[in-house]
Amino acid sequence: MNNTDNRIIVVNESMLKERIHVVRSQRVMLDFDLAEIYGYSTKAFNQQVKNNIDRFPDDFRFQLSREEVNYILRSKNLTSSWGGSRYLPYAFTEQGIYMLMSTLKGDLAVSQSIALVRLFKAMKDYLIENQTLLLQKNYFALVDKVEENSKEIKEMRESMVSKTDLSDFIKLFDQGLSNEEILILDGQPFKADEAYQKIYRSAKSKIMVIDDYIGTKTLHHLAHSKKNAKITIISDNAARPGLRLSEYNDYLTENPGRTITFLQSLHRSHDRYIVLDEGTKDMKVYHCGASSKDAGKRITTITRLSDIDDYKTTVRSMLGNPVLQLR
Repeated sequence: MNNTDNRIIVVNESMLKERIHVVRSQRVMLDFDLAEIYGYSTKAFNQQVKNNIDRFPDDFRFQLSREEVNYILRSKNLTSSWGGSRYLPYAFTEQGIYMLMSTLKGDLAVSQSIALVRLFKAMKDYLIENQTLLLQKNYFALVDKVEENSKEIKEMRESMVSKTDLSDFIKLFDQGLSNEEILILDGQPFKADEAYQKIYRSAKSKIMVIDDYIGTKTLHHLAHSKKNAKITIISDNAARPGLRLSEYNDYLTENPGRTITFLQSLHRSHDRYIVLDEGTKDMKVYHCGASSKDAGKRITTITRLSDIDDYKTTVRSMLGNPVLQLR
């Protein structure tokens, strides 16, 4: 429940920048600052998170060490609302804050979320208008980085703000490309998620993913394809724990009208490939240096193959492989 303090924090650019910190090479906000923005006591705020803890894995929320807290306070010369001795605060990444928008309830939570999104959109518009003043690496950083994490996030996004606005919210946390996030697509640097989405959006009617290691991120990328595209994943689902049936069912719920055919790869392919529009004059084949489930973790390369005649027969034959049963 919200606290009884009727004071509402006005969300503005200077306030927000003071509350964004760099910890473990990523931008985060701390629980006591978020609690203040959303009108909770810190204890009540964290209890709300604990009540929905399955929505906040370690890459969404993690507890700071005392050294990290002291560094934040020193680096920004702050006397924080954190007491300093009672507990070690939790840090929320951009995905964690995104998830908060669908977890916290009430009129204040909704209004503050909308205010945040509008502010970040205004900041993004300023960057676009002044992009000639930006370094090239910062310009490349203005790409979508939205992770669709649950049906509730999608419903919140569609009812509260546009998809473009919500992606703008994430961009404040992404001011530059780090080595771990770069993917080279045909010689050009992209954010890893953006590269896969760019490929899948270009398919006219068919997408085939040949990759023994698939996961929820694979599905997230495929959701950016044309709605009528026929999608086939050929995989032995060898990752641990691997893609689960419940995760695929979530994908179907979040993306009505879409289905994916899963076939076994029968250990026939060591490398990873993306095949677009197989059997048509527009057929394209991409060789992928890493599995899409690991997109963003390491520098890797995706290359479009110019001579694909040798692949056509093999790809066609794999479409006859047995069905892969997800568990």
